[in-house]
Amino acid sequence: MNTFVVADPNKCIGCRTCEVACVVAHSQENIFTQESNDVDFNPRLTVIKTANVSAPIQCRHCEDAPCANVCPNGSITNKDGVIFIDKSTCIGCKTCVIACPFGAIDIVEEYNKGEKVLQNGLKVSDDKNVEFKEKMIANKCDLCIGREGGPACVEICPTKALRIIEAKEIEKSVEAKRSQVALELMNVVK
Repeated sequence: MNTFVVADPNKCIGCRTCEVACVVAHSQENIFTQESNDVDFNPRLTVIKTANVSAPIQCRHCEDAPCANVCPNGSITNKDGVIFIDKSTCIGCKTCVIACPFGAIDIVEEYNKGEKVLQNGLKVSDDKNVEFKEKMIANKCDLCIGREGGPACVEICPTKALRIIEAKEIEKSVEAKRSQVALELMNVVK
């Protein structure tokens, strides 16, 4: 069973610290020393704030991932229990965005070493110029794969609203629920 991160909306204060931690964890450059226009600020989770709730929404790393099932290039795979996007083969077709039941995937400009990556063939034009178009790719939580300490969002959250859910925890929860239902059935049968 895949691991994922979940938020407790009762603890989340909507501070967006998790978004900044995510960007820092995935940046090739120090975002705090760059000009704001040059920062690749594309967090892999999105804090949603309403009048009643705030919580980050991110990939649940589905077992039968709809995004992977619809990707025409096979760019989305299960890599060691993480639903992972291979940015080198992603064509930014948005099919995964539509398929994701959580709204956890965005299409963003690709950056390499602080510079926008341009497409080889597609150009855009306005009344005066014709320029190569930036490459757009899918972007979603990868559980900070390879990062010592695990997901940066979980580590940095000031209210501990985020936590990692692993297979063992799910199995224990299911077993506890089944036991509770069995006890309730005893009372109904009497």
